[in-house]
Amino acid sequence: MIVDGRAIAASILAATKLEVAKLPHVPVVRAVVVAPSPATHSYLRIKSAKAEDAGMKMDIIHLPDEATNEEVIAAVIAPGADAVIVQLPLPEHLDQEAILARIPVALDADVLSPVSYLAFEQGNEGALLPPVAAAVAEICMRGDVEVAGSKALVVGNGRLVGQPVWHWLQQQKANVIIVTRDTQETLPTLLPNMDIVVSGAGSPGLIQPEHLKQGVVLIDAGTSESNGAIVGDADPRCAETASVFTPVPGGVGPIAVACLFRNAAILTMRALLTNRVA
Repeated sequence: MIVDGRAIAASILAATKLEVAKLPHVPVVRAVVVAPSPATHSYLRIKSAKAEDAGMKMDIIHLPDEATNEEVIAAVIAPGADAVIVQLPLPEHLDQEAILARIPVALDADVLSPVSYLAFEQGNEGALLPPVAAAVAEICMRGDVEVAGSKALVVGNGRLVGQPVWHWLQQQKANVIIVTRDTQETLPTLLPNMDIVVSGAGSPGLIQPEHLKQGVVLIDAGTSESNGAIVGDADPRCAETASVFTPVPGGVGPIAVACLFRNAAILTMRALLTNRVA
């Protein structure tokens, strides 16, 4: 099965829009952006369009390239938004960890603040799933993938893909191994034994069909540029070996964006409920 990420995303956004329509106001999702690359600009245009599909509004705050930590934090905590995202990566002169730590938990749709992430990591009731982990969960659910007891491999240890997916797989009782840049040479030995592989290394052609066992679930969340095109970590020929395969583009990415806005809707509804109780 080749996963149609755009179709899955459309269904999530449509369901979210129905819930948002019940709210007394249109939720505002603020994106704080510093020194965006051309790819970031493109990504933000996509997010703005998908926000509309979810019945929401994107408020993009472009700060100067030389913005200070204090200026970025001020934009993050300013009133007027129902959810806040900080577009990564931030320029090197900024203290990324300090900035992410100031995202209010009640507005953290991306699950990037330490408090929000810890709640997810510990499996706390009501904790939101980070968008890519939520996308992997959607793919497994819709593909009838048996995660519990499976042998799973996560390639890459990044904040947005590797770490949250590894924690989610652990929570689902998979026997999960994570491979980092330092241990990447073990891949050829590990891959043939795996039932589920989730890759977020950003390394074109890293995973080849001959590395995989027949029927593997291969979720490619890696993106990079090769010869002017956006490609994943897995050679497209892997689709012939995998029972579930996500193409790049059009696989995990659209679903993760849809899950981000679903998180924003959940936060908006929780805030309204809290205010009513108060």
